[in-house]
Amino acid sequence: MTDATNDIQASQGQLYPRRVYPMDGHDLSEEQIAVAFAMTSRRPEAFDEIAEKVSHEKAADFHERWVLGYGHASVAEHAIVHIAVENVSRLACDTLEDNRLASYTEKSSRYQVMPEDYYHVPDELAQHPALKKEYEAACQTLFQSYFKLIEGCIEHLRKTTPRIASERDGAFNMRLRRVATDHCRAVLPAATLTNVGVTANARTLEHAIAKLFSSGLAEEQDLGDAVREQSRLITPTLIKYADKVDYLERASGLQLDLAQRFGFPSEEPSDSENSGTGAPEVRLVHWDRKGEEKIVSALLYRHSNLAYEQVLERVKDLGSESRQAIIDECVAGIGPHDAPPREFEVVDYQFEFMLDYGAYREFKRHRMMSYLPQPLTVAHGYRIPSLVSEAGLESEFGAAVSTAEAAYWKVREVSPLAVQYLVTHAHNRRVVSKFNLRECYHLFKMRTSEEAHFSIREPMIEAMRLAVDVQPQFFRHLKLRNYPDWWPHPIEG
Repeated sequence: MTDATNDIQASQGQLYPRRVYPMDGHDLSEEQIAVAFAMTSRRPEAFDEIAEKVSHEKAADFHERWVLGYGHASVAEHAIVHIAVENVSRLACDTLEDNRLASYTEKSSRYQVMPEDYYHVPDELAQHPALKKEYEAACQTLFQSYFKLIEGCIEHLRKTTPRIASERDGAFNMRLRRVATDHCRAVLPAATLTNVGVTANARTLEHAIAKLFSSGLAEEQDLGDAVREQSRLITPTLIKYADKVDYLERASGLQLDLAQRFGFPSEEPSDSENSGTGAPEVRLVHWDRKGEEKIVSALLYRHSNLAYEQVLERVKDLGSESRQAIIDECVAGIGPHDAPPREFEVVDYQFEFMLDYGAYREFKRHRMMSYLPQPLTVAHGYRIPSLVSEAGLESEFGAAVSTAEAAYWKVREVSPLAVQYLVTHAHNRRVVSKFNLRECYHLFKMRTSEEAHFSIREPMIEAMRLAVDVQPQFFRHLKLRNYPDWWPHPIEG
């Protein structure tokens, strides 16, 4: 709000005129801004007046005492860091991005062709020169096939793709290359390098750094060190003690030990699963059979002035028809870009997916859900993209993947963690995920449309079908861009 507007409000008799204004990041450090916001709980002045009194030294002292000393960590959420991370593996990038309260924009392999030597070689192989050489040869084979597949798919597309009216040669060729690149990237390994821009508050970033430091992979530990060093240039106090956490460091190894101790099998080479044609698998592991009662209770609770148990008991007596009518009235008129009410979050669905690694990287971007992936492996087979098959290039694709798999089992003897670098984007990965009904509306709307990437669209359509099958009444107001043939509800025009 401008000063002129404030003056008008004051002249109209408002003793405390409303003010809305940015805290200038050019004049104040992120730590000063965080202190100015934090001190409003105990000081009556306006934010900008408080900020004028907060020097860099006072900001550091404040954070040392209250954030680091007394654990008021929420203050650190007001300090924002933008950090550029370049040339890290997709595997390490997954760990960096595994934090809910941050924003990430990553280099896209859908629209860019990767250079031929664009992959990470793990330090874990430094003491095993022969194995390191085999690892590098496998990566080179994958990248060489990547280029061959792109060119072969472009040739196929040139024969089968009609031109758009008045489309010039350059635009036509670019369009074909993008389609080919999008499919052929499946042969690239998790070692493939990437760039990612990260925006996070200091509290989230400290946790991300701790997770990286606590990793068993050398690359991720080094990345944690680099992120901490550069973040300290922006928030020297709030990131000061970000370091390895013994509990996090032990957690993965402990879970592996427990699995082995109680007889859960580890991965083994298996020809039966190594198929290049297997479709994604989706299972509905759990759904809430009392979901209708819970949603209606939540919808009525807010304005009922009753205890939740009392609301729930009354809702149980209403009958299913009345409960559905209440849901319908609350969601009627929802637009294609609207989210359903927060009350929809009281109902959960739990799925197990078998996704290829490329689809998994699309899936994990939806960070409002909970997801628990198993380690990357070649044991569950892989899926050849449809365009590669249509172009008659299945043997080229399969030969490259076989080379990587052969190296995989040898590297695994040395490092069960570093071996994940050799898993391609085409290989399948198991992940169990829980998301609520409100998130279902977002996920299904975005990831089942024809504009969604093909690798994630198919499993999301199947997940939606499973959820709609068991509780169709919850999805009658879901607005989709493209409805499947089996959709059970009338489609509004």
